Amino acid sequence: MDFILDYITVTTFWTILFIVHALLAVALIGALTHQAVAVLAPVRQATAAGGFVTRFRSVSGPGYATAVCVLWVLTFIFGGWIYTKYRIYVRIPIEQQGFWKTQGIFELKEHLATIGLGLLPLYWYLWKNARETAYDSVRKWLTVLLAVICWYAFLVGHILNNVRGFGS
Repeated sequence: MDFILDYITVTTFWTILFIVHALLAVALIGALTHQAVAVLAPVRQATAAGGFVTRFRSVSGPGYATAVCVLWVLTFIFGGWIYTKYRIYVRIPIEQQGFWKTQGIFELKEHLATIGLGLLPLYWYLWKNARETAYDSVRKWLTVLLAVICWYAFLVGHILNNVRGFGS
């Protein structure tokens, strides 16, 4: 990492890392939301003339499985890398200011993201065997659970950034 810091400042490095993490999170939330909507409200017959909501719901769920897994892992890795900075420069001041609820929702985010990471092999298996109708219900609700975890993590990240902004 030292060779990178010869060309950019430390602040710029962490800002780039944070932006990459955020972009990965947006891609992940988009893929999971598409997939979750497709399993919750499937389109009976896809048509090109359908409206925005119909086209949004008519995505092919299995096509997203690998992308969701890769994006979740990459987002998790970048988030873990950023966490080293968070522990010192964000968490300590939040605790000193007594924002315990804010700290608690972030702790829950960490746990839920880790649980989601642990569920990815099952999620991937279920989607790669999408023709097995016996798995339809568990595949549907696991996808919805991962989408809810993803949205929660995304929103909590923004809340924490608003409490003690990135780079402050």
